[in-house]
Amino acid sequence: METPPLVVDVDGTLTGPDQAVDPRVFDVLREWPEPVVVATGKAMPFPIALCQFVGIEPCVVAENGGVAFVGHTDELVFGGDPEAVEAFVEEYRDRGYDLGWGGVDLANRWRETEVAIALDRDREPIDELAARHDLVVLDTGFAYHVKSPGVDKGTGLELVCDELDREPGEFLAVGDSENDVPTFEIAGESVAVANADDRARRAADRVADAEYEDGFLEAVGSYLSG
Repeated sequence: METPPLVVDVDGTLTGPDQAVDPRVFDVLREWPEPVVVATGKAMPFPIALCQFVGIEPCVVAENGGVAFVGHTDELVFGGDPEAVEAFVEEYRDRGYDLGWGGVDLANRWRETEVAIALDRDREPIDELAARHDLVVLDTGFAYHVKSPGVDKGTGLELVCDELDREPGEFLAVGDSENDVPTFEIAGESVAVANADDRARRAADRVADAEYEDGFLEAVGSYLSG
């Protein structure tokens, strides 16, 4: 069986519920014979660091498509409306709310095109203010992401494909959340791990029996055994 290029989510797909990456996936990513794209809702330093420590060329989609980087061509691309996001955050804080990550806020410290808000914050004012600023809210299961419409992991993958001279339809996509739906919709094959939310499960070509990192290993297993 010919191995396809791979686009894979991180949290909930390469990790367990504790967001720790399972070391069993390192060899899989390192030895994958086709390009590997790490597509995440986290800020750019996180997937870049993952690629470096795994030992693969950095090829990442970060901030749910807001930032894409391809090491092979040294191309860095931004999308969305960061000024609208900044205005949202200012008004949100002016109303007495906080983002929920503490004073240092590592979740947003390096974020450039969107903002992440802790899931224990009230969703209603987030939705209201996002609409006022022509933004959308994405629930990844780990945070609420306030971002520009029309920018997602799918558009990020398309940018990466332009640099790699590949087509999205060549890719195997593996993920667990509604933010993975855009990659599922354009990839040639898509697999949702068993812990995936309803939107991801409906969009996927198939759903793995196993959850989290075990689901990822199941999703790619047929190519590894081949």
